[in-house]
Amino acid sequence: MRILIVDDEENLVEQIRLALTQQKYTVDTAFDGEEALEKIYVEPYDLILLDIMLPKRDGFGVLFELRDEKNSTPVLMLTAKGAIEDKIKGLDMGADDYLAKPFSMEELLARMRALLRRSNELVSPVLEVNTITLDPAKREVHKDGQLIELTLKEFSILEFLMYNINRAISRVSIAEHVWGDEFDPWTMSNSIDVHIKNLRKKIDDSKGQIIRTVRGVGYIIKDDDK
Repeated sequence: MRILIVDDEENLVEQIRLALTQQKYTVDTAFDGEEALEKIYVEPYDLILLDIMLPKRDGFGVLFELRDEKNSTPVLMLTAKGAIEDKIKGLDMGADDYLAKPFSMEELLARMRALLRRSNELVSPVLEVNTITLDPAKREVHKDGQLIELTLKEFSILEFLMYNINRAISRVSIAEHVWGDEFDPWTMSNSIDVHIKNLRKKIDDSKGQIIRTVRGVGYIIKDDDK
């Protein structure tokens, strides 16, 4: 799942980013409201962590534009401690939850899990192809009923391919989706191939019958039943 952190406190953003990547989330960051909107219009997110006090455009402005454009991505507002008016205003404008600073990472992760569970119950809780099942909410992958341990990048690649079943996905698209802000077109291609090789090994797909190579393009997962 892909999360966008929008806050101008660089140290806090880095702390949250590290905590989320350890939980196998794909994370993008933005340090002002305009940058946040630019990223939101380019890349779909599963959840947005949105601070209120931002340069260029504040969190309320970002939230208003999202909801005005019928973007229903869950938004967790980050507010100053004791700012009751901000909390009420954010919820009235369409925020899904709020968290007052300072907060513990454990509480942030718990609030996020609750929002993602609620969102996934409304969309598609489990992805399936052949004998592989991927649960985005639980961050788990099973093959033939057995739990498969994947790294963050391996999970994100498999999730992206399974969301795009029967569609050939380019290496550039995979890199932009999985690596986010760390995307480097000069070095990503080989790295993606290495991750695909390791992923195939873990899901017992050494012959590439599940994750198929599309020459000159990238990769595809095909489901002949769809």
